[in-house]
Amino acid sequence: MKKDVTPSMTCRIALANLPFPASPADSVARVVAAVAGAAALGAAVVCFPECYVPGYRAPGRAVPPPDAAFLDRAWADVAAASHRAGVVTILGTERVVDRRLVATALVIQGDGTLAGFQDKVQIDPSEDGLYAPGVGRRVFTAGALTFGVAICHEGWRYPETVRWAAQRGAHVVFHPQFHEADATSYRPSTFADPLNTFHEKAALCRAAENTCYFATVNYASHGSPTTSAVVRPDGTVQCWQPYGEAGLLLADLDLGQATGLLARRCTAQRDAPA
Repeated sequence: MKKDVTPSMTCRIALANLPFPASPADSVARVVAAVAGAAALGAAVVCFPECYVPGYRAPGRAVPPPDAAFLDRAWADVAAASHRAGVVTILGTERVVDRRLVATALVIQGDGTLAGFQDKVQIDPSEDGLYAPGVGRRVFTAGALTFGVAICHEGWRYPETVRWAAQRGAHVVFHPQFHEADATSYRPSTFADPLNTFHEKAALCRAAENTCYFATVNYASHGSPTTSAVVRPDGTVQCWQPYGEAGLLLADLDLGQATGLLARRCTAQRDAPA
């Protein structure tokens, strides 16, 4: 009897673990440089942290008021960089929708065309008054790779946001986040340290419970409670970025491992809105 064999294909991704930008203009410059750097290292896709352009609106961070004209120019600059590099870019950013500010990820294809947005649908209570929740989910493609995006809080606490994408063929769900230390934070040095918060354990669960890769990308900051990492479809850690260290984290994904088997077996959520 002939056995069904899943072809082995690999896709190299890069997670841009970058410091908080000094200004909106600095955020764009850092993104453009990282896109070129990812291409030079052979990555097909590069993902940036939550709202990296112009910078996440955290308390104590001097991010200027929303500026739609700036965002249009920034997206055009990043699209041009993606085109030059031939790299798919997942840009953590924000946008104004019906006069409401929404945290989002803009997906830009390697030819510089805008594939569309994945807005943050589930926002954290701390974001009330900062961002409005978006509506709807979608998946994207980059060659043989299919992927979804779940942004920060919604990926940590709402498993259905990741499952929705895996049920629709996503090999990997990218997870742009913002998570920095406060005065009482435990300062880990090993990914998913048992003494650390639940967040990194949630990353292991999101991958294992859906048989897909989970790629989380944070800002580089001193004492960061979480770091950028890639988790395999069996829930084991493939790689992680040293805490607080800026740089590009590279991972070669074996797409044959990302079957989505367990996600598809969860029929209760298959057709439910995320």
